[in-house]
Amino acid sequence: MEKVVTLNHDLPLLHFPNSRKPFSIPSPILRISSFKRHKKRSCLASSSRLGFYTETKTVSESHGVIVDNSTIGRRLLGLAAAVSVAVSLSIFCDSPALAESLTIAFPVSRAREVTTVQRTLVEAWDWDFKLQQTMVEMFPLRSADAAYGKLKAMLSTLGDPFTRLITPKEYQSFRIGSDGNLQGVGLFINSEPRTGHLVVMSCVEGSPADRAGIHEGEELVEINGEKLDDVDSEAAAQKLRGRVGTFVTIKLKNVNGSGTDSGIREVKLPRDYIKLSPISSAIIPHTTPDGRLAKTGYVKLTAFSQTAASDMENAVHEMENQDVQSYILDLRNNPGGLVRAGLDVAQLWLDGDETLVYTIDREGVTSPINMINGHAVTHDPLVVLVNEGSASASEILAGALHDNGRAILVGNRTFGKGKIQSITELNDGSALFVTVAKYLSPSLHEIDQVGIAPDVQCTTGMIDSLTAEIVEKMNSSVPLLEADSCVMVAEHELEARRSNGTAS
Repeated sequence: MEKVVTLNHDLPLLHFPNSRKPFSIPSPILRISSFKRHKKRSCLASSSRLGFYTETKTVSESHGVIVDNSTIGRRLLGLAAAVSVAVSLSIFCDSPALAESLTIAFPVSRAREVTTVQRTLVEAWDWDFKLQQTMVEMFPLRSADAAYGKLKAMLSTLGDPFTRLITPKEYQSFRIGSDGNLQGVGLFINSEPRTGHLVVMSCVEGSPADRAGIHEGEELVEINGEKLDDVDSEAAAQKLRGRVGTFVTIKLKNVNGSGTDSGIREVKLPRDYIKLSPISSAIIPHTTPDGRLAKTGYVKLTAFSQTAASDMENAVHEMENQDVQSYILDLRNNPGGLVRAGLDVAQLWLDGDETLVYTIDREGVTSPINMINGHAVTHDPLVVLVNEGSASASEILAGALHDNGRAILVGNRTFGKGKIQSITELNDGSALFVTVAKYLSPSLHEIDQVGIAPDVQCTTGMIDSLTAEIVEKMNSSVPLLEADSCVMVAEHELEARRSNGTAS
């Protein structure tokens, strides 16, 4: 038996059972079911002050969409009444019988795209007064963006900026970043701020766009016969993506050095799997004070995607084969990503059963996450570069390497995001991020809202104190990487440790 509490008024309503399975919305009834509550609550629908009453029905079906074809479901009421109904309705439960299964009815928007967002809200949020209020506030809306705005405002009342809902488009972009691959043509495009035109920024090496000879600076003017006036870069990127083996035809305008047009060309591109690696690497040669040629391996990690650890392992193996003697791992402006990826990267540099991080759950229970019989890819000295843009998984990795004595930190204090979110993909393609734990470094140092202080700050004063031999790298004939002030400080620290015979 399922108890149903529904408002006896003339609002269009929708019903959603408490199910994670995809379902359609064929009726104008929205009800929210709560099954087998662990906590006893008293159930009272109070609305007498507004002059209408509630009724309880018995419904035999507990799964799937329940269609209400009654007069109540078909007739409409004005917006003012709709708002007053939902805001005044409060639910309290004491009865064990009602605690087993309860259904609440809410008004549904007449706009289909807003209804979709309301369904997402029900799926993402346990019913309470705030949900009731937000559901009715969605009632007059006519766009999904406005409905998502209401939903995000509701989540913001939790006071945690990291518990949030992102739209299907935003989640798709997040997935591309975390998965490290997509199906498309391999073009990076952006809107030119002055004109709003879509301009090619770069091509993924070996991608269909790269093989077709598309160059940086070309203007993208048409996709499959559709002109791109007033189309933003994300919308254009969506049009370029598609199933592997299909084709997309684009038109490009080539703008020469003087800024004048030099013709439009049409290119037909096959879509393919595009791998987006978060790793870039280089070898920095330098001469030691005693005249030896030394090599420092530089690895920049821009995000913690699913491929981060494997891509880094390949890069380090390749540099080991080229007799690199020390490493710089650059985590500057890396906002984080998958926590699991951060832990996997840490294990490339550490041995044994070291603690990588401590987590604290909502009950305050502290638990370590340890390696199991780890084997580092290399034991060469290591410096990690961090700054105020290094956050989340970057801080987990930096803390693990620093507190276990594997690396020294150079740069500036990190961002200070010491919380971990779980991600729930919802029915409409959006996703709910919910904070489930906070973390501490292996030395039990607080990170959230504090950050990690580096061992050596990368400041102008530090640069001025370096030897003339290193400062000469600022010469324009030296590659830009070697002229990076923080890289210079890192090299200085590595050399100092080599001279002192100290492993990092």
